[in-house]
Amino acid sequence: PVLSVLTVDSFDEAIALANDTEYGLAASIFTGNVKRAIRGARALRAGTVTVNSFGEGDISTPFGGFRQSGFGGRDNGIHAHDQYTQVKTIWVDLADDADEAVD
Repeated sequence: PVLSVLTVDSFDEAIALANDTEYGLAASIFTGNVKRAIRGARALRAGTVTVNSFGEGDISTPFGGFRQSGFGGRDNGIHAHDQYTQVKTIWVDLADDADEAVD
């Protein structure tokens, strides 16, 4: 893990700097402004964004990143299901020919 501390002039500049990387596994926002936290979390290109904390969630939350940190898709939760299964549709006509006749 790497922590970079940079001085910026605006919130938008901070988001632009955070997104200017090949990687995007996780990001954290520390703020007392909930609206700004939500706006930042939506704008950050990272697989997991925490607000005023750091952590990966639990086994039911999807885990994986964006760009170079996103190889392999998502793990954990329902989002991982499709990576480990093959979906197939099978249609079987169970009607008896005699059932199709209408008297």
